[in-house]
Amino acid sequence: MPSFDIVSEIDMHEVTNAVDQAKRELGNRWDFKNVEADIESDDKGITISAEQEFQLEQLLDMLRMAFAKRNIDSRAISEDGESKSGKLVKQHLLLKQGIETDMAKKIVKMIKDAKLKVQASIQGDKVRVTGKKRDDLQTAIALLKEAELEIPLQFNNFRD
Repeated sequence: MPSFDIVSEIDMHEVTNAVDQAKRELGNRWDFKNVEADIESDDKGITISAEQEFQLEQLLDMLRMAFAKRNIDSRAISEDGESKSGKLVKQHLLLKQGIETDMAKKIVKMIKDAKLKVQASIQGDKVRVTGKKRDDLQTAIALLKEAELEIPLQFNNFRD
């Protein structure tokens, strides 16, 4: 029986490349000359720091542009909160991976409400969709692509 998985994953290598690209742009921008600002990445997320709030917003925009150039969905970033330490304002950004249980339930409900001839089941941090016909699965993919969800979705492991 044909099936596919709905996942929400980020290629961490591309995230590292996007952060490096944003750092290079930071070094080239004239409005950041003689300004203490930085973008750092670790396995949990990204930390941006600057002297002023508006500079922090500019850094966030630069990071989002670098993500867009690397084909990483900016919905994968969630702001974790700001903190002021000394003369710097820091903001930690979390990278969202995996589909949370409530979002997975919402996806399953969307598929069932569409009355497609497919079955959706939650398996950990992904949703598996199975059906008798390939066309039904492709209709389910089109339905989810049209829906404006707050997390980026990828469709993989398509099997006949």
